[in-house]
Amino acid sequence: MRPKILALILAGGAGSRLGTLTQNRAKPALPFGGSYRLIDLPLSNLVHSHITNVWVVEQFQPHSLNDHLANGRPWDLDRTHGGLQVLPPFQGGGDSEGFAEGNADALYRQAAFIRQFAPDLVLVLSADHLYTLDYRDVVDTHLKEEAALTMVTTEVDEDASRFGVVEAEGGRVTGFEYKPDEPKTQLVAAEVFLYDTKVLLETLEHLVQKDEGLIDYGHALIPHLVEHERVVEHRLNGYWRDVGTLESYFDAHRELLSGNGVELDDPAWPILTASPQLLPAFIARGAEVEDSLVAPGARVAGRVARSVVGPGVVIGAGATVTDSVLLGGVRVASGARLERVIADTGAKIGQGAQVGGQGELTLLGADTEVAGHANVEAGAEIPSA
Repeated sequence: MRPKILALILAGGAGSRLGTLTQNRAKPALPFGGSYRLIDLPLSNLVHSHITNVWVVEQFQPHSLNDHLANGRPWDLDRTHGGLQVLPPFQGGGDSEGFAEGNADALYRQAAFIRQFAPDLVLVLSADHLYTLDYRDVVDTHLKEEAALTMVTTEVDEDASRFGVVEAEGGRVTGFEYKPDEPKTQLVAAEVFLYDTKVLLETLEHLVQKDEGLIDYGHALIPHLVEHERVVEHRLNGYWRDVGTLESYFDAHRELLSGNGVELDDPAWPILTASPQLLPAFIARGAEVEDSLVAPGARVAGRVARSVVGPGVVIGAGATVTDSVLLGGVRVASGARLERVIADTGAKIGQGAQVGGQGELTLLGADTEVAGHANVEAGAEIPSA
C-alpha cells in the first residue's frame, strides 16, 4: 500500500533579492517564460506524480498568488476531497499563530493541522526553483532506505555558498552546512524534502522546547536530523535552477531560449498554468523576431532578438528589444532601444528612449514610465510605480 502523502508548498517568502519584481507580488507568482508562473512548476510536478493533497503556505502578498491559483482548477486540484488548500497566517492558534520567521518556522506553525491530517509522509517544496521531477521516485528512495528524511540533491557549477551544501557517501547524507562561506562540495539541497511525519513533528517540537530557533530549514532542523536520524539523498541529475536572484532569473530565461533550460512543454510532463484567454501573438509586416519567445496577446512591429515577450506586450515599429525579458502588458514605443532589460508588468518605454546596455541588468518596475528619448543606464533599477 502506498503511503498517505501531504505536499506543502512554502510560498510565503518576500523574495527581496529580486528587487522591485517582488515589491507587490509573492515570489511564487512571478511570471516565467512568457506564459507561466514559478509556482506552476511544483504544482505540475505534483499532479503528474499523482500527489493531490496539496497545501500552499502563504504570507507575503498572498492576493497576487491567490488570483493565479484559482482554487487549483488549472491543475485539476479543485476537488471535494483533498486537492489544493491555501494556508494563510492566522491568529488564535497559541504558539502557532502569526507570521513565520522562515521556512522551518512555517512548518511548525502548521504542525497541528499536519497532525490532524495524519499523513505518513510530508513532502515540503519551495516555489522558486525550476525543474521537473517525479516525486514518486523520491518516495521510492525514502521507503527503500527506511529514511527519516530524504532530500533531493543536485550538483551545481556556480557558487554553492548560496545554498544548503550537502556531503553524502553511498546515498547517506553525512554532512550539511547552510550557506557556508567555504562550501566543501558542489552538491546542494534542491529544497525538495520528504519527511517521515512522526519524526518531523517530534523534531520541530524538540527544537522549540530547546529554544534553538527554527527560522529556515538549514539553521536547526536539517542539521539536527542529519546528526540524529537516517537522512538520505535522492540525486536529481537533470536541469535545476534556483531563481531567487535577478541574475539567476535572467539566466534561466536565456537557458530556456537556448534549449538548455527547463522543459515546459514536454507532452508527457507539461507544465500547467492558468493562462489568460488571449489572441495568438501578432507579428506585423517588417517586424523581425529572432530566437525569442512571444506570448499570446503580444503585438510586435519592431525587432526582437534573444528575448522573452510576455502576454499583451506591444513593441512599436522601429523599436529594438535585445537580450531582455518583458513581462505582461509592457509597452515599447517606436524607436526605443532595450538591451539586457527586465521590464515588469505594465512598464512603458517612450519613443526613442534608450534603456540598458552591455553590463549589469537594468530593471524597470511595474507600471513605471520612461520618458521619450530618455536614457536609462545599464544597471539602473527603477522601483514599481
